[in-house]
Amino acid sequence: MEYYDLILLAVIAGFIILRLRSHLGRRTGHQEPMDPFAQQGREQAESQNSEERVLQFPDRSAETEKEDERLPDIGRNDVPSHSVPADKGVAAIKGVDLSFDEAAFVSGARMAFEMIVNSYAGGDIKTLRPLLANEIFEEFASAIRTREDAGESLETTLVSVTEAEIVEAELQGKTAFVTVRFRSEQINVLRDGQGKIIQGSEQGVDTVTDLWTFARNTRSRDPNWTLVATDSPED
Repeated sequence: MEYYDLILLAVIAGFIILRLRSHLGRRTGHQEPMDPFAQQGREQAESQNSEERVLQFPDRSAETEKEDERLPDIGRNDVPSHSVPADKGVAAIKGVDLSFDEAAFVSGARMAFEMIVNSYAGGDIKTLRPLLANEIFEEFASAIRTREDAGESLETTLVSVTEAEIVEAELQGKTAFVTVRFRSEQINVLRDGQGKIIQGSEQGVDTVTDLWTFARNTRSRDPNWTLVATDSPED
């Protein structure tokens, strides 16, 4: 009897397994197998998109875009001469780019300012490359190489950014230009090869005012802005 009971239990168990497989293995429509790694990637992408800044740091995927979507090769002579009021220029940019938001842009520009200042002081050319237009990148890179050839090192402590404000904006064709005034407190110390201070002071905090102009092709799918010019306001 025990032998027949075992056979009966095995038959029942087999029936239950077949029923479960018939339901759990069934898919409807065009459903695809679950890939936990793909799902994780989608969740991370959604999280990143929700926190995306207007001026995010570029990745190299932008290089796959069509040539006419990229930012044109801009030199200093091509940058607007700061003659268009900010509100009028911002309105023109919004007319062709509904996603443009002043607050988000300023927040991103402030991040870029801090990153560029620190990367320049540290001689980090690789980080600077995607953030700067060609002409201004060459100026930054040349200054870094000159400093290194002389055996000098620059130490910059960005104490605080006390102001970041859009002061000019303009739309030229499909390229948007936005100028931001930054006021910051910095400690800058230049040392020679022996570590001796040749310029600046470790205790001296300087208030620095900069005018930085960023540009972006408004028809591009790439949301990144590029620094195309730096200036200092006239006294």
